[in-house]
Amino acid sequence: MLTFNDVLEALTGSPIELSRVVIPEATIDSRQAIPGALFVALPGERTDGHLYVKEAFKNGATLALVQRDMSPDYHTLDLSDPQAITQQTIPTWVRSGAPICLRVNDTLASLQQIARFWRRKLNLRVVGVTGSVGKSTTKELIYEVLSHRYRTLKNLGNQNNEIGLPLSILRLGHGYQRAVLEMGFYVPGEIALLCDIAQPQVGVITNIGTVHAARAGSQEDIARGKAELLQSLPAAPEGVAILNYDDPFVRPMAQLTGARCLYYGLDPAAHLWADEIESLGLEGIAFRLHYRGENLHVRLPLIGRHSVHTALRAAAVGLSEGMTWAEIIHAMRAGQTQLRLVAVRSESGALLIDDSYNAAPESTLAALNLLAEMPGRKIAVLGDMLELGQYEKEGHEMVGRRAAEVVDQLICVGELSAITAITARQSGLSGARITRAADAPAAVEILKPMLKQDDVVLVKGSHGLRMDRIIAALEVSE
Repeated sequence: MLTFNDVLEALTGSPIELSRVVIPEATIDSRQAIPGALFVALPGERTDGHLYVKEAFKNGATLALVQRDMSPDYHTLDLSDPQAITQQTIPTWVRSGAPICLRVNDTLASLQQIARFWRRKLNLRVVGVTGSVGKSTTKELIYEVLSHRYRTLKNLGNQNNEIGLPLSILRLGHGYQRAVLEMGFYVPGEIALLCDIAQPQVGVITNIGTVHAARAGSQEDIARGKAELLQSLPAAPEGVAILNYDDPFVRPMAQLTGARCLYYGLDPAAHLWADEIESLGLEGIAFRLHYRGENLHVRLPLIGRHSVHTALRAAAVGLSEGMTWAEIIHAMRAGQTQLRLVAVRSESGALLIDDSYNAAPESTLAALNLLAEMPGRKIAVLGDMLELGQYEKEGHEMVGRRAAEVVDQLICVGELSAITAITARQSGLSGARITRAADAPAAVEILKPMLKQDDVVLVKGSHGLRMDRIIAALEVSE
């Protein structure tokens, strides 16, 4: 595990033998500080981590990274001039075991510097995962596949940015053999920074969509940003790029890397491909896999036809890491990975499909396709899809057209979803079957009296609309 000596060496550039006290993890939340932790005081727009150093120490942290003078109550080692720190210049009180503040010029940059240093001391292979849609579920399934053979770490929740990824790396110890790290993208250079820290040998690209286009730009801009992962990979045979053959933005990315490329998809031209796909509703999916002349019939507890791509990505990583088909399929069958959606029952007995975490045109179309496969009267409650930028109108129109083909009742929540409602009407869905709601509570008032036992209700929208409140209001509490 990371030690105090490692932290000092990472920040000063010189080996310092002072204390081999283990630092089990780093955190930016003083409430989550555990005994021995490193607390990183980040200044922010809403609050300042420096205000919570005392609480972090109270909860057990032994070190705190700070970038300003703290109370005289704290022992502070000034590292703002790293070259001035040597074995001889470190004060004797540092060895006392009392909580210590390490003053640096920039706490975020120092966190990244420590993670970068620590990653390079570890002998393991890192899998980087990025893409517009499906990267979190892909990360989870890859983790379950690799964990079947290797001791593997994954980044938790949405720790996929310039703060979360370094925190994840600092949870690693020498016993780990693999790490699966999701990498988010908002601006050019962001994934390059994450890769400089994480040093991935395997890169997985799910797809290139329009999510976050308001910040990231066009799909071409997004593709260039995601491709930074591939450009960071080492050359073959050490480096492996797992690429979506079915995505026209991803397929050409093979030209940008010297890594070995393994294509996956539904096209027989891919190295690893699937056909005979059958949705079994909430029971999962069945399909046939093809790889190097082998054909395997597979049934997995993943919901929706689009989950085939998730399975292909995880299988491709398993193959690239030397696992057998028996290991890979057993891991995917036994694992707990599922899409973000959860199916619950309402008081009337209607089935509520909760896919309310977030929404983009691509993921919403996939959710509507799942709804189409379900028996019963189909109701879609669709909220605004935010941060689409130049694709805002087009994205909502795409969803409106597909909704008209699938649903019996459509409830559109928010301002932008008016585009969805209008397009659905223009595409042939009767106006009597379309209702608009200003927000989630209003949608509950509309939806609750219409629900019947055999209904299937899809609830999906961007996180900012808090569509989860609809599920919370309608599901039966146990």
